[in-house]
Amino acid sequence: MAINLQKGQRVDLTKSNPGLTKIMVGLGWDPVKTGGGGLLGSLFGGGGSSANVDCDASVIMLGENDKLQNNNDVIYFGNLKSRDGSVQHSGDNLTGAGDGDDEQIMIDLSKVPSNIHKLVFVVNIYDAVKRKQHFGMIQNAFIRIVNSSNHTELLHYSLTDNYSGKTCLVAGEIYRHGAEWKFAAVGNGTNAGSLGEVVRSFS
Repeated sequence: MAINLQKGQRVDLTKSNPGLTKIMVGLGWDPVKTGGGGLLGSLFGGGGSSANVDCDASVIMLGENDKLQNNNDVIYFGNLKSRDGSVQHSGDNLTGAGDGDDEQIMIDLSKVPSNIHKLVFVVNIYDAVKRKQHFGMIQNAFIRIVNSSNHTELLHYSLTDNYSGKTCLVAGEIYRHGAEWKFAAVGNGTNAGSLGEVVRSFS
């Protein structure tokens, strides 16, 4: 059974799952339906339309003191694989429509270089400022971790705060704790206007 996390919770990943090395981190979201057709209309799919918000999931691989050591340690739609092969992004989903994960990131914890201490998972809205879009236009955001070897969902964290006005979400982070890996449910919204701005905050 997957553990459902609340904001701020931290849980063991590898200690409670001996032998765990390969995981899939899934991130998902849905556009909020906007107006038209009243309540019954929206219940039966009449009139309501979705805002076209392009969210992008990224992983920022940090060294000691939570600092970015190299721009190649940012894994996103423009750089789908880390140099060491430990992190691989599934690619860009432009709409967020449909059920399940919108973007997936495959991680081999055994291959993460020893100088990397933390993996931070962020979701930002592409061109948010220009398009005047924010996370109040997105609902049902979540991050989950699946054991790749048997497809068992280990953790699930739904981001339920009010993120209206925010243009970036720090969903969660996986970090070293001695010889083990842990996961923290972060769920913080920021006003970073682009992935580059998020990355600079770690440099």
